[in-house]
Amino acid sequence: MHRRAFLADLGHGFTGLALAAMLHRDGRADPAAPWAPPTGRPHFTPKAKSVIWLFMNGGVSHMETFDPKPMLTKYAGKTIAETPFADTQNPAKLALNRVTVVNDANGQQRNRLYPLQVGSARGGQSGIEVSDWLPHLRDRADDLAVVRSMWTTDDNHGAQTQFHTGRHMLDGEYPTLGAWVHYGLGSLNDNLPQFVSMGRREYWNLKDGHYLGPAHDAVPVRVDPANPLDYGRPEGPITEAEQRAGFALTERLNRLRGVEYPADPALDARVRSYELAFRMQRSLPEVLNFAAETEETKKLYGIDRAETREFGMQMLAARRLVERGVRFIQVQHGAGGAGVWDAHGGLKANHQRNCLAVDKPVAGLLADLKRTGLLRDTMVVFATEFGRTPGTQGADGRDHHVYGFSVALAGGGLKGGVVHGATDEIGFHAVEDRHYVTDVHATILHQLGLDSRRLEVPGRKRLDIDHGAPIRAIIA
Repeated sequence: MHRRAFLADLGHGFTGLALAAMLHRDGRADPAAPWAPPTGRPHFTPKAKSVIWLFMNGGVSHMETFDPKPMLTKYAGKTIAETPFADTQNPAKLALNRVTVVNDANGQQRNRLYPLQVGSARGGQSGIEVSDWLPHLRDRADDLAVVRSMWTTDDNHGAQTQFHTGRHMLDGEYPTLGAWVHYGLGSLNDNLPQFVSMGRREYWNLKDGHYLGPAHDAVPVRVDPANPLDYGRPEGPITEAEQRAGFALTERLNRLRGVEYPADPALDARVRSYELAFRMQRSLPEVLNFAAETEETKKLYGIDRAETREFGMQMLAARRLVERGVRFIQVQHGAGGAGVWDAHGGLKANHQRNCLAVDKPVAGLLADLKRTGLLRDTMVVFATEFGRTPGTQGADGRDHHVYGFSVALAGGGLKGGVVHGATDEIGFHAVEDRHYVTDVHATILHQLGLDSRRLEVPGRKRLDIDHGAPIRAIIA
């Protein structure tokens, strides 16, 4: 090898990249530099190690889940102007939330209050009011921190992207919360991906790393030990020695290519993915094999029932991934088009079916994490892109609603059995302790010991609202 090629390979190829990564991991990077990649260490003492991010695609009605509003039933069929809550439509509030009231030809509001489609009751010692469609989660009320005062700005399903990134999809492509966590923290287990995604994702919410690079995209995983990854196993019979020889050759070729293109993030991500895929071929099938789990545990997650089996298996897989050191697991429930929770019509049947599918598995996850001690270090987030309108759409549905909705969190150093924030009497506006979606991000990053402002990259300065602020009232 010529001297010039050797020096280029050492200084700019993957040997140099690996050396730089190790120096940053060990905290030996130049502290005086104006900017440096993350060290892989928290910025301050963390209270959590991992996150399980559960996202309900389509827009969950907050009134029929975590924020019951009996006044909707009392004044059902009336316009807001015909109720004592006409003040919710005053110019100041409408301007605050950029609401447009649609009137018919006679100048009357078409949107009439729609009664609650399900009852509710208080759960646990905390007495948090939760829908009868979520009885198992209601039993875990003392583990939950329910934020009833969320708001966002995208009134279509691009709000899924907005909830994950904090930016409107028309602003461009921005990293998701999971990508920031992956970028900011080092590995807890080098044999498993640190950022996993389960469930189908739509094209507008398909990637995570964006300007951080493809290395920070989630690894899509199926709960199938025989085939957990796309292209995760050889097509034909091959010995381990032959496979190792193939990877050694690929590594050599990639390193040579790296001399020519030392700053190619796609090539870097591909090399990392090859190396991780090789290790995951042995480790991931074991994680997703539930043979060692007791029947009692499987029933806890609802794996014994058809309506809860699929999501229950994903929840059990999430617990097994967390206990093996995976940092961030995001699970998408009900993607496909707008999302299965999108109930413009037939809300009762829609939400009853979807709540049945997720209620027991999520409650089982919380119970299992708590009894194993993992809930202390693991944050669980139950979120959706927006709520649904207090008024009716069509005969029996609710439209998209961005001015007030709910998110539930648990574990990872958060308080349990608390409600924070409030919407008005009919669930229209978040009126008390309002929180934009990035406040949820900031809360999670804070519990993981990360300061998002110290994660900024050159030329990508973020807006203040992009960072959000931790929801201190729910932090223990």
